[in-house]
Amino acid sequence: MRNLRALLDRIGVPFHPGGRLERWFPLYEAADTFFYAPAKTTTTGAHVRDALDLKRMMILVVIAALPCMFMAMYNTGLQANLALDPAKVALLTGWRHDVLGLLGVGYSPASLAANVLHGAMYFVPLYVVTMIVGLGIEVAFAVVRKMEVNEGFFVTGALFPLICPPETPLWQAALAVAFAVVLGKEVFGGTGMNFMNPALVARAFLFFAYPAAMSGDKVWTAVPAAAAVDGFSGATVLSQIRQATGPFEQLPLNWWKAFIGLEPGSMGETSALACLLGAVVLVVTGIGSWRIMLAMCLGTMGMASLLNGIGSATNPYFAVPFWWHMVAGGWAFAMVFMVTDPVTAPYSNAGRWAYGLLTGALVVVIRVFNPAYPEAVMLVILFMNVVAPFIDYVTVQANLRRRGKRRAQT
Repeated sequence: MRNLRALLDRIGVPFHPGGRLERWFPLYEAADTFFYAPAKTTTTGAHVRDALDLKRMMILVVIAALPCMFMAMYNTGLQANLALDPAKVALLTGWRHDVLGLLGVGYSPASLAANVLHGAMYFVPLYVVTMIVGLGIEVAFAVVRKMEVNEGFFVTGALFPLICPPETPLWQAALAVAFAVVLGKEVFGGTGMNFMNPALVARAFLFFAYPAAMSGDKVWTAVPAAAAVDGFSGATVLSQIRQATGPFEQLPLNWWKAFIGLEPGSMGETSALACLLGAVVLVVTGIGSWRIMLAMCLGTMGMASLLNGIGSATNPYFAVPFWWHMVAGGWAFAMVFMVTDPVTAPYSNAGRWAYGLLTGALVVVIRVFNPAYPEAVMLVILFMNVVAPFIDYVTVQANLRRRGKRRAQT
């Protein structure tokens, strides 16, 4: 409010306490911290841990997600252009194709511009709707509570569109975001107090509320069936393994293609390469826990290798090696951006090791033993979010017992 009073004094606008202008102060205070540092600061060194504040942390996570955003647009457009029959382009209707027609980029899968722009027609509207709905709700809660708005939703707003199919209806996305922000976050007090990842809560809401629009092969390729190439299949890598009738080794899959992210799937999850670039940013800046990332890798490697050794004559998932689990579906994206969420992950280092190991192992277990839901990552992380406080409790109690024993010996 002091910033607003100073601004009014500079421009010569009179201020009357209790007047109409003062009614807008809560809204101004809520929005002010989006652009400026809050007036409240610590006055002693006891609270200072490092120079990283919430605003900078959130911006760095969004920067780390930029490679995934680019791949979301490029691969979405690529898969659509590959599926599109050139002879049936005239059957395409809607504002997206009107815009592409005005730009004159065409639908060639060999064109970078055609792929990126076509994919942007799906990613950008979903991102805009997510930000408008989510930020609008957070500002409303801040005004009612007379609190400052923090930057927590900027990360959720960037991650949620990346874990959605390209043709997710915008109204469904808006409803899911509203559900996640209100019931998954704000009812617990807002950013830093939620015990589950809001982006995954929104995705889980879509999965269970609208399963027909969130599952199957057709949802991963943004082209109407009437305009698709005859016999084209938009099956993901995990879906192809599930549908296999022979050994895994005989499937026509290319690991490097899956690693780069040139496969159907959720818009920003397919590229393990883009996720690794984001991981470098998060680890170097100290935002993402390398312990959780490494532990998830070790958990996946150990469980996959164990099941490879057991083998199965009827389930091809037993034969899937760990390096395929790491590039299929949303494993890499979850390892970098979801499991490392500092709010929902354990606080202690020992707890982080246990958290990552269990997450990586459970993903493989569900993929192998529940082929009806091969992705597994989303539900595993939500489950581990619930378990994380218990992991912290166990590690703290174990540390207290060790300290008690040391005191008793001395």
